[in-house]
Amino acid sequence: MIENFGKTFTNFYENNILGYIETLYNYPIKLVLLIIDITLVTFLIYKLLKVAKKTRVWQLLKGIALLLIAMWLSSLFELRILNTILSSIMTYGVIILIVIFQPELRRGLEQLGTNKISKFFGFDQDIQSKVKENIYKIVIATTEMAKTKTGALIVLEREIKIKDIIDTGIVMDSEISPQLLVNIFVPNTPLHDGAVIIGDNKIKAAACMLPLASDKDIAKELGTRHRAAIGISKESDSIAIVVSEETGKISLAKDGTLIADLKEEALKKILIKNMITQGFDKNTVPKKISNLKNKIKIETKEEKKNEEGH
Repeated sequence: MIENFGKTFTNFYENNILGYIETLYNYPIKLVLLIIDITLVTFLIYKLLKVAKKTRVWQLLKGIALLLIAMWLSSLFELRILNTILSSIMTYGVIILIVIFQPELRRGLEQLGTNKISKFFGFDQDIQSKVKENIYKIVIATTEMAKTKTGALIVLEREIKIKDIIDTGIVMDSEISPQLLVNIFVPNTPLHDGAVIIGDNKIKAAACMLPLASDKDIAKELGTRHRAAIGISKESDSIAIVVSEETGKISLAKDGTLIADLKEEALKKILIKNMITQGFDKNTVPKKISNLKNKIKIETKEEKKNEEGH
């Protein structure tokens, strides 16, 4: 059995590998094409695996990999019955998989047929545009909470991931909106006590516990939210925004430093500078963002009228 395997490998090496190397030597242009070919295949595999990790397909791929390894080993050691069974599973399994994972396949094919294909390959600035749009939403929510003196603590995750902090709270994984952020921090609601973690253009979790800064040089008048903001900004590269429930003032913690009493424009500029890479075109943000302020103000006025009516 081992001798047969050795002969098979030798034949494959001589007929395929050596023959291909000789072809590349005689036709150098094919080497360039080979490099392009390998680069494209590697890039496609990387992108597909990255997308698959976020779906049920990831578990499926691991199962298929194990089946392929088992089938190869059964063939290598001439376990014919096991090899026949595994081969049959792989043959008919394709049809079964198409039926089971029809939604994922349909969604992928629909994406290929739309302009989202550029986003799939990362050739456009959709992500940066989304980041700036969300910054505007966060600033609008923060400003509205400052007006009503609603205490808030928002952490913006950057390069260093803070999954351990996220695990201390309630996972949300929801789209960012000013309305949702304002509602989270309404006093005496289940999620208002703690920090909201925002990362990857999502509200990842709420009611999260942050490490408190214990430096002696921190002002004594700073509350728990401010100390927590400084603490998380020291232990990671995250940016923390604080709204004081006593004064309504907005503060921002970055790299262990607290910038106090920020106005709306100043907060917006700091976030854009630190959260978006240079060279981003400011005109790419959708115009609908300009209407969010008015929408929030209208809703806030309606809430106040309802409270006065009661």
